[in-house]
Amino acid sequence: MNTILLQPTDVLFFRDGRPMIGSLAGHGAAWPLPNVINAALHAALHRGFPVQPAELDGARTTQHGDHVHRIVRVNSSGRREAHDTGRHRRFGSLVTAGPFPVSGDDRWFFPRPADLQDATLNPSLLPTPRAGGTPTDSLPKLLRYTVTNCLPPTKESSAKAWLSREALGEYLRHGDSFNLTGHTVNDDEFCDQEHTIGIGIDPTTGTTGRGEAAGKMYSAHYLRLRDREQWRLGVVADCRKPEDARLLRDLITEDACIVVGGQQRICTARCDSGPAAQCLPIGLTQAEDFHVASRKSLVKWILLSPAIWPEMTEGPSQRGTQRRSHCGGWLPNWIEPQTGAVLLRNIAKEERKRRRSVNATGQGYRGEEGSAQIGATLVAAIIPKPIVVTGWSLADQHAGEPGGAQSTHLAVPAGAVYYFEADSSADAANLAAVLNWHGSEANPASIRNRRSTLLGEKGFGLGVCGTWEFSSDVAERSSK
Repeated sequence: MNTILLQPTDVLFFRDGRPMIGSLAGHGAAWPLPNVINAALHAALHRGFPVQPAELDGARTTQHGDHVHRIVRVNSSGRREAHDTGRHRRFGSLVTAGPFPVSGDDRWFFPRPADLQDATLNPSLLPTPRAGGTPTDSLPKLLRYTVTNCLPPTKESSAKAWLSREALGEYLRHGDSFNLTGHTVNDDEFCDQEHTIGIGIDPTTGTTGRGEAAGKMYSAHYLRLRDREQWRLGVVADCRKPEDARLLRDLITEDACIVVGGQQRICTARCDSGPAAQCLPIGLTQAEDFHVASRKSLVKWILLSPAIWPEMTEGPSQRGTQRRSHCGGWLPNWIEPQTGAVLLRNIAKEERKRRRSVNATGQGYRGEEGSAQIGATLVAAIIPKPIVVTGWSLADQHAGEPGGAQSTHLAVPAGAVYYFEADSSADAANLAAVLNWHGSEANPASIRNRRSTLLGEKGFGLGVCGTWEFSSDVAERSSK
């Protein structure tokens, strides 16, 4: 894995799907989503290492910006046709994680887990058994426990939005005496929001005041890092193909510049000398790391990046296997929606390699083959408000594509916490091995697990595992 630090040369613009005209301001000052940085690196690789004419076999190509996107051939009637089979899949092995804020002393920060509500690393939101008889809450039936706040009611929160890697590690290990000075920050401590008014530009002519841009103005918000020498955007990137990995390292030179976000904003990029495994937090992996209550091992999973779990309908998949129906949304597609049972399986390395080869041929396989079931159940969850993930496709005249808005998804935000009960300590270790981004390795060389159904290769669905306790157990220990 390569650790890449991006340093903006000016303000950055990361807009969402909301309009930028009339009374609506372009909300472009949000922290960038993982797919934005992945797209920036992917486009930079295409621009830095364009396809050679010999690879096209006489066909024409279309371009999005400066990089070749897909092959277009002319049919017998003289019409241009874009062939998905001829689509350039160069750099398709690119996998990224981030971006995350990085301070001048190379300290990486990550979203605060949702169960932390004060200026300590002690969770104040803890699971509590639901009342017997008729439930008085509106939680889904599959959840056995509610999550209650152990702190007195207040409108003020002393918890900051970001935790350092060191602080997050202490939180996972239940460190009570860790000094948080310098290890927690809010957004306004390292970035500011700027607002400007602009004039619309016609995309065809590149001019203002005519065409589609006649009489159009817009307002937009921009993200500015407070001190460009002290704060940067940290990204972990890797290419599984050796030739792609070599080109990625050749791309990030000392004077490399990459277009990041909208409006052609530039960031300088450099590779950090430290290993990537020392940048991302490491979750609990050993069976003895997890608390035991009523003969159940208690595992919680904290999202480091957003995750998208779409609704799925029952029927045959494109690869010939049977697809189960699933509600999606806040509930991972690998959780049985009626019982909360974990559907993920522990797969041997040889079986994983066989499945990749089967996928490469466009065929499917049964999930039960060559795998062991994990005895674990989802029992509680803390889910903050969803975030909107969308995009915009540029018009492609050569391929006859009009462009327009891409599909809109509601993603579970980073910091969400999922609570599991494992049947045994061995099941807890196996569950952690399939949920931790690094698997069961404490010193990983690559990103092993991305538990988002969509956009996993772009950095969605990364998480780490910790352990949890019931609110009654914490209260009893405090009274003693």
